[in-house]
Amino acid sequence: MKTGIRWLLRTVFLLVFLAACGTLVPRPLIAPVKASSAVVTHRILLLSGPIHTDIAIPLDEETRAAFSFLAETGFPLGHPDAKWLIVGWGGRAFYLETPSWSELKPLPVLRALTIDRSVLHVDLARDITEPQPSVAAFDVSDDQLARLRNFIADSFIRDAGLVGPIPDAGYGEIDRFFEAKGYFNALFGCNTWTAAALRSAGLRTGLWNPLPQSLRLSMSVYN
Repeated sequence: MKTGIRWLLRTVFLLVFLAACGTLVPRPLIAPVKASSAVVTHRILLLSGPIHTDIAIPLDEETRAAFSFLAETGFPLGHPDAKWLIVGWGGRAFYLETPSWSELKPLPVLRALTIDRSVLHVDLARDITEPQPSVAAFDVSDDQLARLRNFIADSFIRDAGLVGPIPDAGYGEIDRFFEAKGYFNALFGCNTWTAAALRSAGLRTGLWNPLPQSLRLSMSVYN
């Protein structure tokens, strides 16, 4: 019994140590050269909940053009009241079957703790209130925003050039789920995908950010 407790404590300590290093060691290690202040900037948002993060990008004409393939599936990309495109990546079973904590089931949790196929959740928003604890804003240049759009667009699985919407999947009338590249598990999940997307836009994250709190802290320290 004592041996088991010692191994459990060592495992907990190792995970805490790795999480701390993953938060405090920046990625990339050397900060990118900052763009001139004269460069036009765009605001992007990191939206975080207790265990999940999303990215919100301004729904301007360039964004609508870059994601026109979503409109071809029936997603209302041209909605006149929409100001933000919100995208998140996650495990297929947990994401689709757990719209709220009250609907938590054992099988999606098991899939999340092992390995699962992935999906992208896409939604629209009007105004997003700032500041608030769950929203962090960052300014990026035209080129950085273009790279972020490309990273997100490249995360969709395509068949003959077309993305794959999941039938009858969504939390509301507007949002949609799509088949995505990659596999999900709890150690390298939705928040590590979000971190990779933000790095594609020239921002710095922690080395490993499995939790929203870790990602938000590293983003605030290094950006």
